[in-house]
This record gives sequence, C-alpha cells and structure tokens, in this order.
Amino acid sequence: MSAGAIEAREWRRFTPLQRLARFAVYLAVVTAVVVSAQTVEVIPEFLLDAPEQMADLLRRMWPVAFAFYPKGVHEALVETLHIATLGTIISVIIAFPIGLAAANNIAPNRVLNHVARLLLVSSRSVNSLVWALLFVAVFGPGALAGTLAIAFRSVGFVGKLVGEAVEEANRGTVEALEASGAPWLSVLSFGYWPQIQPSFWSVVLFRWDINVRESAVLGLVGAGGIGMALDTAMNLFQWDRVAMVLLAIFAVVIAAEVAVTAIRKRIL
Repeated sequence: MSAGAIEAREWRRFTPLQRLARFAVYLAVVTAVVVSAQTVEVIPEFLLDAPEQMADLLRRMWPVAFAFYPKGVHEALVETLHIATLGTIISVIIAFPIGLAAANNIAPNRVLNHVARLLLVSSRSVNSLVWALLFVAVFGPGALAGTLAIAFRSVGFVGKLVGEAVEEANRGTVEALEASGAPWLSVLSFGYWPQIQPSFWSVVLFRWDINVRESAVLGLVGAGGIGMALDTAMNLFQWDRVAMVLLAIFAVVIAAEVAVTAIRKRIL
C-alpha cells in the first residue's frame, strides 16, 4: 500500500464529547461567579475605598493597648481555653458511643446505624455560632452556652472519624477474640481499641485545636470567652483594645498549634 493511500490521523487530547463537557463546566463556573457577584451586591465605591479605610483602621489600632490585657483580656482568654477544652471532653464522651453505633462492623443493626449517622450529620450541619445562639436563648449568655455549643458541634466530627476508624480496623484480632468466646467489651477493648487508638487521639487533639479557634468568636453572640471582650471593644470603637484582643487570639491559636504538634509527636 502506498504512503499516499494511508489516511492521515490527527491526535487530539479530548474527544468532542469531552470538549463539550469541559465547556459546559467552564460556562457553569463563570455563570455561578457572575450570579454570585450580582447577588452579594458589591458596591464599587466601597470596594475602591477599602484600602484607605483599612489603613485608617490600622492607624487607630496603633499603639496596641497592652495595659488592657491584665484587666480586660486575660480572664476572658482563660475562659476561652476552658470552653474549648471542656467542650471537647463532653463531645468525646457523647461522640464515642454514637460513632461505635454508626460503624457497621460494631452495630450491624440497620436502624441503629441510620439513627447514629443522622445524629452525626445533624451535629455537623449546624455551625457553632448557630448552636451558640440556641444555647444562649436557653441558658442565657455566658460560658455554659459556649461550652455546649462547642460540644454539640464537635460530636459529629469526632463520632464520624471514630466510626470510620472502627470500620477500617483489621478483623484478624477481632475474629480471634470472638472465636475464643470473649465478651463484647473485651473484643472492643483488646481488638478494636489498640487499632483505633492513634486515630482517636489524633482526632481529639485536632478537634481541640479547631475548638480553640471557634470558641474565640462565640462571645460575639454572647456565649462567653474572649469574643465578648472583642465585641465590647468594637462597639465602643476602642480600636487599640481591639488590636490587643486580636493579638491575644493570634498568640493563643499559635500556641495551641505548637502544643498539639508536640503532643502528637509524643503519644502517636
């Protein structure tokens, strides 16, 4: 067969259907951006004026009111850490049995699995600020509302990851214990727990780290902590004190990150 008789082939990276699909995705993204920009109603004058306003705000924040820390920040900061810590402990106590119930290999009952997963999804679907508003309405403003908000928000996170860790556990040790007639609690303690223990502590530490950040803003809705000091300073236009509160929050978040990293290296 002659070379001229061979039909020339052109290599293309995507088929016509794939190109059409890619174009549809790009068009959907552009449309979503345009519609979102129209929905949020960005005011061009405010957008252009933003750098000048930000510079003015920074000038008002300087110098930082470090003298305000002992009487206005320290106690609220400690309360924030207490809210995060106690909220995390309560969430672990609640989430652990729910996470076990959500694992198919621990509780094979379909109804129990679905109810447990519904509880975990319900916890994760509500933001911590919404939980805080709810508990402030029930218990009044203060640290109790913030602690419960952190706890109920964290249940879904901790329970979901614990349940997944249990489902991924190696069945060899578990089956050996079951074959020897070990009771369910012994199977859980010596079969599953040694396998999920690293994941469990990693999840708890990670969630506490997140809760420190979240508890810092709960005071904006009256749920205790340093957020209340921040809200008060902003309402009174005391920007040097606002800077002090923001600096304290930043320092605590960094310290929590360092502490969690060090603890994980020691226990995992």
